[in-house]
Amino acid sequence: MLVGLKEIIDIAEKGNFAIPAFNVYNTETVMGIMAAAEEAKAPVIIQVYPRLMNQEVGYYLSPACVAAAHKASVPVCFHLDHGAVETEVMKALRWGATGIMYDGSVHPFEENVKNTKHIIEICSSVGVSVEGELGHVGSVNDDVMEEYTDPAEAAEFVKQTGVCCLAVLIGNAHGHYKKKPNLDIERVKAIREATGGIPLVLHGGSGIPDDQVKAAIEAGVRKMNIGTDVCCAFAEGTKETLSDPNRSLAVDLFMKHPIESVKKLALDKIKLTGAYGKAI
Repeated sequence: MLVGLKEIIDIAEKGNFAIPAFNVYNTETVMGIMAAAEEAKAPVIIQVYPRLMNQEVGYYLSPACVAAAHKASVPVCFHLDHGAVETEVMKALRWGATGIMYDGSVHPFEENVKNTKHIIEICSSVGVSVEGELGHVGSVNDDVMEEYTDPAEAAEFVKQTGVCCLAVLIGNAHGHYKKKPNLDIERVKAIREATGGIPLVLHGGSGIPDDQVKAAIEAGVRKMNIGTDVCCAFAEGTKETLSDPNRSLAVDLFMKHPIESVKKLALDKIKLTGAYGKAI
């Protein structure tokens, strides 16, 4: 069933677990994730990067995401990940998104607040909740990491904007980590306390050690993003198919193993985040 961002985050908050939020890139990745969600009876978020929304891909992929969510027997939110400008948000809303992330973290605090409030005004008019970001979550390829999210600033940001949930920088980054990350779990607790319990979002979930993920969830993370691992699972499944001398070149048959690889990855992450069996 297709549900909104706040609705699915509320399920996680009540159950003290995190919703796995999988970035999808084609129909096959959607199929693998939805098969895992159905098998695990887990609520999930399927989300799309702005670059896909800004290309022809988003036009074709969005209806597939919406159709998959409607068909599902478990709660599914279709989410825009890292929307940076209003046009990306408007496209996502028009194409059926039930959750929006506006990422103004590259801007100064005041501008981030102003822009986030503006996006929330737009989205609230059609009943869609918004995820914000404070503390810029960069790439593992960046030379240095930005300053971690400040709990006092987070409290003010949440108060002024009214975001549904907040992405924070606590030692995480996008991509494959070059060395083992070290999440600041005490900062997660401090942000939760300062903000009055805002649900937090962990970006860069691919490659974070399981024990740190579990500790972050216990401390207040209610949504964890998984993108790079989805790409790797699909690529590995494709390579394994290519290495099979008996493979079929019929695309629908060729894609069965990559889909199964994505499903396996998704099941692992569903278990890790505590979402297994939590669909209500």
